[in-house]
Amino acid sequence: MLLILLFVFIGITLIQLVYYVFIFGRFSFAKKQTIQPKKLPISIIVCAKNEEENIKKHFPLLVSQNYPDYEIVLIDDASSDETLELFEMYEKQYTNVKLVKVQNNEAFWGNKKFALTLGIKAAKNEYLVFTDADCYPASNDWLLHISSQFSKEKTIILGYGAYEKIKNSFLNKIIRFETLLTATQYFSWAKIGNPYMGVGRNLAYKKEEFFNVRGFMDHMKIRSGDDDLFINQAATNKNTEILFTPESFTLSEPKTTFKSWFYQKRRHATTAKHYKGFDKFQLGLFFFSQFWFFITAIVLLAFQFQWMIVLGILLFRYLFTWISLGYAAAKLKEKDVMYWYPIIELILTFTQLNVFFRNLISKPVHWK
Repeated sequence: MLLILLFVFIGITLIQLVYYVFIFGRFSFAKKQTIQPKKLPISIIVCAKNEEENIKKHFPLLVSQNYPDYEIVLIDDASSDETLELFEMYEKQYTNVKLVKVQNNEAFWGNKKFALTLGIKAAKNEYLVFTDADCYPASNDWLLHISSQFSKEKTIILGYGAYEKIKNSFLNKIIRFETLLTATQYFSWAKIGNPYMGVGRNLAYKKEEFFNVRGFMDHMKIRSGDDDLFINQAATNKNTEILFTPESFTLSEPKTTFKSWFYQKRRHATTAKHYKGFDKFQLGLFFFSQFWFFITAIVLLAFQFQWMIVLGILLFRYLFTWISLGYAAAKLKEKDVMYWYPIIELILTFTQLNVFFRNLISKPVHWK
């Protein structure tokens, strides 16, 4: 049995090699990205529900973009705090701000996709850039960099939504490592020609792409997925481009307790089961290989079966994964999380397993 387990261990390591080197390497080892600004007319779409404090902090960074032609579409999704009053003030103060008020609708109660649809229809420009109310651009050239990637063929742009760094917080490192790994995955598959997701914190597409797939209609009843389910449906190898220049990043305030982060992960995990078949397969195989890599390695080392071979394979696996993710981390300005990589990966793998089983028992609540 231990001999069979050793061969399983070797096979799983080879699967990991394919993922980290031959798939993730498409992004990790890609050349530095350059931009040629096009200065296309752009509409920034921001949907907010009870985000008064975040709006106060982040709106000045949206309205001060170094870009000649853009509007900001602010969507108030029936907020109960002062969000609407703030939006009304900004609309009066700035000529390039448009307010969309969303009333509670019984058919679409608490559905962010309904609010976003109204905002998209209200936008005057064809090129749409999306971010969340709790996010802000990393630079005043954010729109300049996004516009550079649009072309006649490329009408969907996948960006990077980073999280702020918190000193002396191990949870923060876990959150940022997961964000790094997720971005490495969807950037790499997009470069291969199979874009399967993006993040609403930093996403752009042409309005025609939205209407080509009937907007969110095919998954309107699924509360999550205004970003990744849309991309999973609309993105192709011909119409999608990635963007990873540091000036194009957005930043968000991360969770500060394990409980709140774990609940956030539970919400995100409910969306992936609605992906296309191949996308679910490749994501499942990657997690399967990670989980069973740890299990088989622990068992073989515990019984000291061919321990020198096992240890050699273990070190080889960490060498190629560390190199691959290290290059990706350098591109995405997350190099510090790699110092803790082996520990974080182990914690994250078993956290994902916990999320899976918890979601089988009960469903998390989404946009309220």
